Amino acid sequence: MEEYFHALKENYHGSGKKTLSTESRREKLRDHVRAQGFAALGELTSILGVSESTVRRDLEALEDAGQTRRTHGGVYWTGETDTISTFRSHRDDGWARKQSIGRMAATLIEDGDTILLDGGSTVYELARLIVNRPLQVVTNSLPVAHLLSTSDSIDLIMIGGCVRRRTSVTIGPMADAMLADINVAKTFLSVAGVTERGFFNSDMMLVESEKAMLAAADQTIVLADSTKFGKVSLSQICRLEDVGQVLTDSELDKRWKSIFESAGTELLLAASASSSAPTPTASQGAPVASDSSIHSNSLSPSSHHADSANSL
Repeated sequence: MEEYFHALKENYHGSGKKTLSTESRREKLRDHVRAQGFAALGELTSILGVSESTVRRDLEALEDAGQTRRTHGGVYWTGETDTISTFRSHRDDGWARKQSIGRMAATLIEDGDTILLDGGSTVYELARLIVNRPLQVVTNSLPVAHLLSTSDSIDLIMIGGCVRRRTSVTIGPMADAMLADINVAKTFLSVAGVTERGFFNSDMMLVESEKAMLAAADQTIVLADSTKFGKVSLSQICRLEDVGQVLTDSELDKRWKSIFESAGTELLLAASASSSAPTPTASQGAPVASDSSIHSNSLSPSSHHADSANSL
C-alpha cells in the first residue's frame, strides 16, 4: 500500500517542481476512490500533497457528477463499477426504456416502505432514483447493494448466498432460506421473458430465489421492457395472475392490454422521456403513475425463446 501511495505522489508531483491541473488532479483522485471504494480525507490530502480545502472542493465536484458521496471523515465511490459498466453496455439496446420504467416504479414506492429489489438493469435504474429516500431495502443484487450502501436514509439488508458472477446476484439455498424469513410490502422483479403463460428466467436457481421473493411480498411488481414480451425462457417464475402490476414501456403492442385484463393484473406503460403530455392509462383501476400511456407497436404476444440468459 505504501508503494501505491508513493507512486501516486510521484504521478502528481514528480520531482516536486510540477503539479497537475485541476482536471488531472480530480481524475487521479477519482481513480483512487474508485479503486479503494472508500478513502479518508486525511489520506487524500497526503496522497495528493494539497490542502484539505482543495480536496474538499475536488470531492464536491465529484459528488455533483454523481461519482462519489461524502460522509464523516471521507468519501465513498458511488459511480460505475465494472459490473455496472456491463449494465451500461446495454444502453444501445433500449436503455431509455429501462430508465422510463424505473421512473414509473419509483412513484409506486412510499417513504417508509420495506421493499425487495431483484437484480437486473431495469431494477438498477429504479435503485438510482431512491438513494436519498427513507426506506428499508432488501436485495440480492451486488450492484444495487453497492449503490444504496452509501445512503444515509436507507436501511439496507443484503441477501446472502452464492454469487452468480455474470449477473452479480446471490442465489442458492442460503439465499432462499433467508428470503423465507423476510416480509416486505413490495417486491420489484426482473424477468427475461413474458408470455400468456407467465414470467420466465433462464437461470433455474435464480428462479427459485425469485419464487421466494414473491412469497415474501404483500405485492409483486414486475419490471420488463417491451422486448421481453412474447419471449419464453427455461424456467417459469409464476403466472400472470400471480403478480399485482407489470411495468413496461410505451412500445408494447396494445394487444397485451386484454391479456393482462383477463389475468386480473394491472399493466402500466411508461412513456419515453421525449413523449409530450402523456395521458395516464392502465389496464385496470385508476392510474398510479403520471408518465404512463398506451401506444401500439408491431410487437405481438407470440412466443419466442428469450435470447438473454438473464433478466438484464
